Amino acid sequence: MTPEHEPVMLSQVVGLLDANRGFCTGECIVDCTLGLGGYSEKILESMPDVSVCAIDRDETAVQIAKRRLAQYGDRFEALHSNFGDMEEILPESRRICAFVFDLGVSNMQLTEAGRGFSFGNDGPLDMRMNQTGDTKTASDVLLTLSERELSDIFWVYGEERFSRRLAAKIVKDREKGLCPRTTGELVALIRDVLPAPVQRKMGANPARRLFQALRIYVNDELGELEAGLSATKKLAVDGAVVIVVSYHSLEDRIVKCTFRGWEKEERLGNILTKHPLVPDDSEIEKNFKARSAKLRAFRFGGR
Repeated sequence: MTPEHEPVMLSQVVGLLDANRGFCTGECIVDCTLGLGGYSEKILESMPDVSVCAIDRDETAVQIAKRRLAQYGDRFEALHSNFGDMEEILPESRRICAFVFDLGVSNMQLTEAGRGFSFGNDGPLDMRMNQTGDTKTASDVLLTLSERELSDIFWVYGEERFSRRLAAKIVKDREKGLCPRTTGELVALIRDVLPAPVQRKMGANPARRLFQALRIYVNDELGELEAGLSATKKLAVDGAVVIVVSYHSLEDRIVKCTFRGWEKEERLGNILTKHPLVPDDSEIEKNFKARSAKLRAFRFGGR
């Protein structure tokens, strides 16, 4: 059964794409983060004169989306790869009029305990988006990195105030052969380290920040985002738009600074969102994942 899938800010994304069509002569839209195909499906349905080339590093997601969107024939193509490799994998004949990024982890990855992304479901401490590669798992990271390296990861990518204390506990346990190998074991360690008053004040699961940090590190999400954005400006035709939906400040800062540099320093085009768009209350009520989403858009032109 296909996991429940709720594309975030779908109407805003499609609205921006539709509004931009008069500025661009391209006929292909790149869905850089295919997932289960929510954005791709709506684009193909509402814009019959465009094709979609979609990318995802999760092989399972690619196969599900291919089956789901088979009805669109050669208008839809799904590629199992990293969006940071767009220059190498996209056909040179494509005239690309838009790039859409929906960052972060998908509902499918969160709900499958065996993927190791969820602190609410016990499973192997994996967290790799691409399980077919040779990337280290989150468990490998905890087993091999130094206390200083772990502390830096927890602080930089998770903004975890107790990063040093948590890293010290992990290394101390590791020396006794007790390093966490499942999500449940890691959650238990975090609950054991964080002071009870802090946990009560946090409200949400106290493991959230550390799990975010490990996931970002394991998948090099910030480096991949920078590479993907860099690729768009080399592949886009005049008038092409880049739309990014992000979910935390680290991602949003990269997008904001990149777009600002393109506009002010490189003079490649214009930012379309003076301030980031955010979901309305009704969407957040229906889809809790949307609560932290921010959408920014940029249009190339004048080159």
